[in-house]
Amino acid sequence: MAVKIRLARRGRKKAATYDIVVADARSPRDGRFIEKLGTYNPNTNPATINYDADRAFYWMMTGAQPTDTVRAMLSYRGVLYRRHLQLGVDKGAITQDVANQRFADWKTDKDSRIEGKRTGLVDAKTDARTAALAAETKVKEARSEAQRQKQAAALAAAAPAPAPAAETETTETAEVSAEDAA
Repeated sequence: MAVKIRLARRGRKKAATYDIVVADARSPRDGRFIEKLGTYNPNTNPATINYDADRAFYWMMTGAQPTDTVRAMLSYRGVLYRRHLQLGVDKGAITQDVANQRFADWKTDKDSRIEGKRTGLVDAKTDARTAALAAETKVKEARSEAQRQKQAAALAAAAPAPAPAAETETTETAEVSAEDAA
């Protein structure tokens, strides 16, 4: 019996989540499985992978073949590296203590990189929000300034100019005086 470690689809349309399962290769994708190892949610950034690492390692050591996607996930989380180190221990190339130390070092480095990516994404989101707010404020101020100038121009056009009106009255008075004299 060929055993595969693969994904079984769950969730709703266009928002799929997956179960990581160990199943017979002949069973359908969402059908019978031997054991559920965990879940995978590709909708988050970075993708959320929750699984039982010890059971995944056990199944890898007993010969279960992961699909390409699951292989990438197991590699990302260190199960394949742990298997590689264990095969070295079994062949006598390294001791179990050295293998455990190498895996622990790799795991801490990987966890720090993942956390760095998470914080980087949060910081980038905050920076983008701040920049959008600043741009929106600048546009708002430009609109209010344009509105203020438009209102000032409308008030200036509506109000009669006092200087030309005074000249007109003086001219009319002078004409009236000239007619009276004639």
